[in-house]
Amino acid sequence: MQTSSKSGIFYALTAFTLWAIAPIYFKEMSFVPAQEILAYRVIWSCLLVLILIVLLRYTDALTRVLRSPKTLLAMLVSTVLIAVNWGTFIWAVQNNKMLSASLGYYINPLISILLGVIFFKEKLDIVRKAAVFLCFCAVVFEVIQFGSLPWVALSLAVTFGFYGLVRKKVAVDSFTGMAIETAILLPFALIYLMLSDSPSANMFDNTSTVNWLLFASGPITMVPLMCFAAAANRVSMVTLGFFQYIGPTGMFFLAVFLYDEPLSSEKFTTFVLIWSALAMLIVDSIRRMRKAKVAKPLTNNSTS
Repeated sequence: MQTSSKSGIFYALTAFTLWAIAPIYFKEMSFVPAQEILAYRVIWSCLLVLILIVLLRYTDALTRVLRSPKTLLAMLVSTVLIAVNWGTFIWAVQNNKMLSASLGYYINPLISILLGVIFFKEKLDIVRKAAVFLCFCAVVFEVIQFGSLPWVALSLAVTFGFYGLVRKKVAVDSFTGMAIETAILLPFALIYLMLSDSPSANMFDNTSTVNWLLFASGPITMVPLMCFAAAANRVSMVTLGFFQYIGPTGMFFLAVFLYDEPLSSEKFTTFVLIWSALAMLIVDSIRRMRKAKVAKPLTNNSTS
């Protein structure tokens, strides 16, 4: 294995492992309202990413985006989507809905498949059709068993799915995109903190420990993002796709074994349906990779 691939796998493991254990931070910060943590997350992430852009010399990329009204409009849409996603996730963790958050990020790849069909005219083979059908069955089963849609899971899956779609359309790098998105949200975050009557909204009234914990929301956002960006440049998207299940799996185990969220047989059935769909996709991806490796030497031999 090449050194670049090894480092890419290391960065991918680091990114998705950090995302898997991030709920521990938000759970420990339950004494702060979810909207307030979101506001601090925006502020500190914006400051950190702007510093990184200067240090990494991404200023030219940022300038190009700022000069494109069409790109800025798309970034405004992605900003709304990621804000809803972040806010929903923090609220879910703080309100003992971590299993629902886990389910949402498990569903996300299947939502992405549907968006690919709708917006990029991608064709669904029999495996992907079956996987999407199982996902549909899982949602219907939830509605029948609990009498309502799994709103938290669907909100996370749909907002992150559309967020990925928009970001793919505009093709803006992760640092520049994060800088613009957090900059758009920055005035709203500051106004919220100024108007909030929460005891922790005013940093000057907080203890240094609380302020450091609030500041940590920035690195918790940026460090895995940096690792993900580094991994994306070193390994294929197919390889990267296998790592994306680390996050929701970590959340699942945290919810069940650390925070004792109830896992009823009905809820477990929903997970089994989604896991079955994902297992089909993973096996199919491995089969395609092996087929491509076999075909490549044959192609090379025919051209030599």
